[in-house]
This record gives sequence, C-alpha cells and structure tokens, in this order.
Amino acid sequence: MGDIKDIIKSVVNSCDLELDNIEYITHGKRWILRIYIDREGGVTLDDCTKVSARLSRILDAEDAIPHAYLLEVSSPGLDRPLKRMEDFVKYKGRLIKINTKIPFNKMTSFRGRIISAEMEAAKITIETEDNNKIEILFSDIAKARLEVEF
Repeated sequence: MGDIKDIIKSVVNSCDLELDNIEYITHGKRWILRIYIDREGGVTLDDCTKVSARLSRILDAEDAIPHAYLLEVSSPGLDRPLKRMEDFVKYKGRLIKINTKIPFNKMTSFRGRIISAEMEAAKITIETEDNNKIEILFSDIAKARLEVEF
C-alpha cells in the first residue's frame, strides 16, 4: 500500500488539495478504495471528480491494485473525524465530541471546544459545555470528531 499511497498523495497534491485519509476495505465481495481529500475552505464536487479521474487513469495504467475495486473520492465532511494530533491543532477553537479510553470525572464522552493542542506533549485541552477544562493525552482518545455548529 506504500507505493499506492505515494501515487495517491502525488495526484491529490497536484490538484492543490490535501490527502486526509485512505481506506481500503471490503464490502461484501467488493473492494473499495476510499480517498478523503481536503483543503482550507472545503472541497467541491469538481475537486472530487478531477481527483477521481486522474487517480483512476494512473492506478489503472500502473496496475497498482491486483483486483477489481471501486474508487470513491470525497471530503471528510463537516463532522469529520479527528485522527491525528495535527487535526486537533488545525481545528483549535472548534467544537468537538470526544470519547476517551479511560474515564475523566467518571465520564468517557465529552462535548466541548478545543482550547489548546500541544504537539510536543501530545495532549489537548477542551472546555466542556459546563465550563470544565479537561486535559486529555492523545493516547487516551478513543474517538473524536468535529461537531457541526449552526
């Protein structure tokens, strides 16, 4: 998957976009290569179409994947998952929902705003809706995603 990831990243970057995530999964008997792209200000349908067309041509020419698969290209969405420490830094100030592996104040699920994200210490601080500040090590995060604000 390393060579394929390099090809995908190169194509996405050539379209002035960022590669957010790659999923290579089976759904029943069908293989799916799902590519998530992003950029400041969001991704358009045209962006997804352009990346899909370029990737399809290159991956087919390279014969990089040995069996039939479905290629999907999309944005991570408004409620995108936060999977890397860099994501928390990027979305500082935003509202998130976070589940932890260990309880904090007897709870493992929180909704709050990211008030700091320290790369070196690999920890984030959120302010919950009831104005409590909680420091969470990145390694203690089970799942996190942005919350849509209206």
